[in-house]
Amino acid sequence: MGNTSEYFYGLRRPGWPRSEDLHRYDIEGARFTKEGRLWTLPVPGLAEKRPSVFPGDVILAQTEDTNGRTHRGYVFFVRRDDIRVAFHSSFKGEARYIVRFQFNRTPIRRQHQALLAPSTSSQRLLFPPPGIEGLSTAVVPANLRIALYNTLISANAAQLQAVGSILQLRAGSAPFILYGPAADLIAQRLSSLSTSELFRCNAAFRDRLTLPEDLVPYSRYMDGHFRLPPVDALVTYRVIVSTCGNASFAYNIGLPNGHFTHIFVDEAGQASEPEVLTAIKALASPATQVILSGDPKQLGPVIRSSVARELGLGTSYLERLMDRPVYDPATKRGLSFIKLVKNFRSHNAILEYPNEQFYDGELEVCGPPATINSLLRSPTLVNPHWPVVFHYISGENERESTSPSYFNIDEATEVLEYIKKLLNDRRYSIRAEEIGVITPYYAQVRKLRLLLRRENIDDVKVGSVEEFQGQERRVIIISTVRSTRDLLSYDAKFTLGFVSNPRRFNVAVTRAQALLVVIGDASVLSIDPLWRKFMNHIHAHGGWRGDAPTWDTNAPVQMDGNYAAEMRETAAADMEALMARLGDEDLEGQANVDRAFQEAE
Repeated sequence: MGNTSEYFYGLRRPGWPRSEDLHRYDIEGARFTKEGRLWTLPVPGLAEKRPSVFPGDVILAQTEDTNGRTHRGYVFFVRRDDIRVAFHSSFKGEARYIVRFQFNRTPIRRQHQALLAPSTSSQRLLFPPPGIEGLSTAVVPANLRIALYNTLISANAAQLQAVGSILQLRAGSAPFILYGPAADLIAQRLSSLSTSELFRCNAAFRDRLTLPEDLVPYSRYMDGHFRLPPVDALVTYRVIVSTCGNASFAYNIGLPNGHFTHIFVDEAGQASEPEVLTAIKALASPATQVILSGDPKQLGPVIRSSVARELGLGTSYLERLMDRPVYDPATKRGLSFIKLVKNFRSHNAILEYPNEQFYDGELEVCGPPATINSLLRSPTLVNPHWPVVFHYISGENERESTSPSYFNIDEATEVLEYIKKLLNDRRYSIRAEEIGVITPYYAQVRKLRLLLRRENIDDVKVGSVEEFQGQERRVIIISTVRSTRDLLSYDAKFTLGFVSNPRRFNVAVTRAQALLVVIGDASVLSIDPLWRKFMNHIHAHGGWRGDAPTWDTNAPVQMDGNYAAEMRETAAADMEALMARLGDEDLEGQANVDRAFQEAE
């Protein structure tokens, strides 16, 4: 087990932030503005996370003169285009400053602490062997006799089985996995508990305004910071809700190993293994039940370092465990994991392709017919009985000098047209808040929001895939942006965009309830086998709009095929065929012959 901790400890090192990486974001001639007791600083590129700044980070502000004093400030709030910083009272903010950013190493230090901390459960948590499944026989929902907190699940056999299984887990068993919301959502669903039973633990520097109002009584906020109650009060809570990154507080204040009878990790597929271990390794005794819920086929950990990703840090704890024999899908289902396969969101046409590609066709369409069928026969559709549209547009990638992010104005204009037609269709009534627009680049988000504001359309949500994880809208419109193949390798390298990123693709196309519209350059997207097969699927069902596909949509798709090379070969062959048809005609020579000037008639 010691070697494993050392392995992940070492794996974090390639991803360690380096000071020189942030020097490119130094700001010269910076001016601060006083807002209350904090100072505001505009930061170019902040919206694109270049630099990526979080509350609690440190910035250094040095006056521009040669012997200028350096002031250390702490970031309290991060907004779209600026940050708010706390300085010592000696900081006057009257001069121009050279500003440097420093990485906040606290999250990584917490992960290192968890990896090196002693544990009484390392074997079963890290490498659970066959034989320590949570159950010896699968729970039969019809035989359960339990009082349900949420009576809505009484008709859902898989959810009933999950609840019954967790209640009957054996001590010392492997983590129990639920294939399937964020911490605030969980806390809100538990809000029937009293404030003496439930505590929402927040990071000290969290923006108070981001905490839902109904959770304020369950938190402690004093003197501008979130705080912990005394240890003797903390141990009396029945439920404590925290993020993985902040969960180390329990170990650091001395809560004993095994204090928690159950540790639930939600959205476990999105966290790296060291992040999850921060929450469980030092706190779980042999008797503590660990339950992981999440979908390894959707968004995974965000790992900035390509070296660390290649070495395995991009594989989540949940995903790695599922590859072990104790979670064998053929023999261990119901014993060490349960799949929740009922989908209460999407029309079958929307769900069919991702279900086939990612879930072995196991998902069941259970959405309310009044919702999922509500836009059938809408004039927005190409096939009136099939609510998925692909609109082929060959736009142009552009970017502004002040931003590294790309936009595509042709796609943005088309998105606006779809939204206006939907909102103006009185026969198929839809509200702006029921429409969502997903696009992978912040510059495109900004362009779309600007276009919508000009049309006085305020309630359409526009954001990245990450902003829509766990959410749904009656209508989802996807703008893929990319219209040049040379930028796809850049996207793949930095895990941007939709191409070469199956998880991001899966999340994007499964947010819609009644209508999915995808707008993009099909010739570029078809380089990726997943996209090519998806577009073939739409074309076969009559959902295609715009120019015809540039490839044979009936040909089988090779999921490991190199379609970029194929396109280059096709283009070369077309050129050779063109030259052959021209025969002996010397068009280039003729084009350069001097001719007498003629007036146009």
